[in-house]
Amino acid sequence: MSLESDINSFVESVDMQLYDISTVNEFDEIIYRISVISNEFEDSKRKPVSLDKCAELSRLISPLLDVTPPVSGDYRMEVGSPGIERKLNKLKHYNLSIGERVSLLLNDKTKIRGILTKVENSKIFVDVDGKETLVDFGEILKAKIYFEW
Repeated sequence: MSLESDINSFVESVDMQLYDISTVNEFDEIIYRISVISNEFEDSKRKPVSLDKCAELSRLISPLLDVTPPVSGDYRMEVGSPGIERKLNKLKHYNLSIGERVSLLLNDKTKIRGILTKVENSKIFVDVDGKETLVDFGEILKAKIYFEW
């Protein structure tokens, strides 16, 4: 099994979903970042991930990374939520965000904002003011969830 699938098993064991894994370099420090989202919904919205759940997951994953380091050299593991206005980089991210508000910037610089209604293969469906808009995943330059305050 791969390191990602092992981490995913731990994430599922605490009733969460693995959103993304990334390695970033911030202020001359390498961070192995594990982003998770809740499986629970309240009022048709995904519940936030608690700090206690992140700490629990961190304690579970840490021994695995001691045996199978994700990068060579020193690094810091960080377990957390991808955030309220998280980026959508993979089709998996879109599937996990159905029902949420999305902001898309297309390759031709067109901007689309609406509710993500479904994903079929590489087709992204967005409800823009009651009208369904279809976008091919390959046409998207940047995308994120947005929150209306």
